[in-house]
Amino acid sequence: MAVIVASILFLTGTYNSLVNGREGVDAAWAQVETQYQRRFDLIPNLVESVKSVLKQEQKVFSDIAEARTRYAGAKSSEDKVAAANQVEGALSRLLVIVENYPQLKSSETVQTFMAQLEGTENRISVERSRYNETVRNYNVSVKVFPRNIAAGWFGFSPRTMFESEAGAATTPKVDLNVSK
Repeated sequence: MAVIVASILFLTGTYNSLVNGREGVDAAWAQVETQYQRRFDLIPNLVESVKSVLKQEQKVFSDIAEARTRYAGAKSSEDKVAAANQVEGALSRLLVIVENYPQLKSSETVQTFMAQLEGTENRISVERSRYNETVRNYNVSVKVFPRNIAAGWFGFSPRTMFESEAGAATTPKVDLNVSK
């Protein structure tokens, strides 16, 4: 009888711990999404500020709009990460354009949005780190013995950590040739 009671207590504690871990991962992802939303809210303002000065850079603007639409339609966190990476690529090209046009660098509106965007990018980095740490802790709890047995019974599985896309460290190339 004592073995049955101990087993029930173990399974109950394990289940509750796994639920707590999973909810922690979901909460951490929600914080990442909150910062993404802030970024997505700032980007159209920056784009409009830059558009007024640059008519020839329409490709970058359409890439940003496409990436934001892809993110809005993403169903899973993995799809959202891929869409966010697409936004980052287009946004980095836009930032290179801003740096290469003196009239943009001197625009107070553009500079204000750039500063807000820089702060948001820092927040995103912090929240991604927190998310990855929470996922790591959860994944360890799902994989260690004997919890892995209970996790399998109750349908708990490891979650995917946030990883940068291949080539994310490569500086984007922007062609500023206006004769196109």
